[in-house]
Amino acid sequence: MKLEEKVVKKLILKCETISSMESCTGGHFANTITNIEGSSSVIKFSAVTYSNEYKIRMGVSKSIIDKYSVYSFETSHNMAFEISKFANSTYGIGITGKLNRIDENNLVGDDNIIFATIYNSKNDNYIDMKIKCPNYQRSKCKDYIVKTILRKLLKVMGD
Repeated sequence: MKLEEKVVKKLILKCETISSMESCTGGHFANTITNIEGSSSVIKFSAVTYSNEYKIRMGVSKSIIDKYSVYSFETSHNMAFEISKFANSTYGIGITGKLNRIDENNLVGDDNIIFATIYNSKNDNYIDMKIKCPNYQRSKCKDYIVKTILRKLLKVMGD
């Protein structure tokens, strides 16, 4: 069984829900989840906030982005929390980072380093993942990131 199938089945079994705010993965996490039958009962909301403007519109603190940069755990924490709060979901997923490029406007952090956070609203807990993406093409890198998050999410849910 695929990881995403296990996650959806476990969420259904536990009557829990999930939402995501994604930047560099461009909605790939939500797409992966919604490819699974039954996902409509567990995914509450997903936002692709590729720009800082829309991260901020979705509740991410501008001061956090300004202080720590968009490429930080502080930002992924805030993304995960805000999307969970917005959607009233059990888990919020926040994903930000750089994929195979240099951001001339923000030289903080290495290329291919992704900051991902799972926020668990049941116990107000944050689970962080600093994911070093291999030098794959972008689509394969997105797959790698999503699989890494799904594996961690299964552990968090008590796999």
